[in-house]
Amino acid sequence: MFNGIIFNKGKVFKLKKRLNGINLFIKSSIKLTKKNLGISVSCDGVCLTLISVNKNIFEFYLSNETLKKSKFNKIKINDTINLELPVVYGQKISGHICQGHVDTVGKLLKIKKVDKSHILEFKVGKKFINQIVEKASILINGVSLTISRVKISSFEIWIIPHTFKLTNLSKLKKNDLVNIEIDILSKYVKKFVYES
Repeated sequence: MFNGIIFNKGKVFKLKKRLNGINLFIKSSIKLTKKNLGISVSCDGVCLTLISVNKNIFEFYLSNETLKKSKFNKIKINDTINLELPVVYGQKISGHICQGHVDTVGKLLKIKKVDKSHILEFKVGKKFINQIVEKASILINGVSLTISRVKISSFEIWIIPHTFKLTNLSKLKKNDLVNIEIDILSKYVKKFVYES
């Protein structure tokens, strides 16, 4: 489990294609050693298992299913990745409960600067826009954010300067893709209402 508060980033160092997926190597200053092998790490919001450590280079395996559900099928060398270690017992949750199970990929429609903050608008499919609720939480590239407005096929979020600076959201350009995890509470409520 994660809480969507990002303090660390990394860069894609190497990609190794496999028959049924890829091995992803990320270079980062995050503190991980061989003792941490097997732990889950949120990489742009996707829960991945650490399979090797070589100094400051960390290896993860992504199956074809993960590639289909996430923006990682378009990943490139030197892409910046938001990283978060799993929540530990007693840790404060400043964001919201995040599973690292990406629901869909969103496309950035526009960025607008208002004072020192940024408004980002993302387009998602009809199946997912129906699960998105104003003022609810949402995970975008592993960052816990609040939905400020929902439209017919898109939604907006406001990003404060601190979050913008610490995450790869500051590198986004129009038409870029992002990983999106919808708040688990929204999904449970929708399932209960429509299937009861």
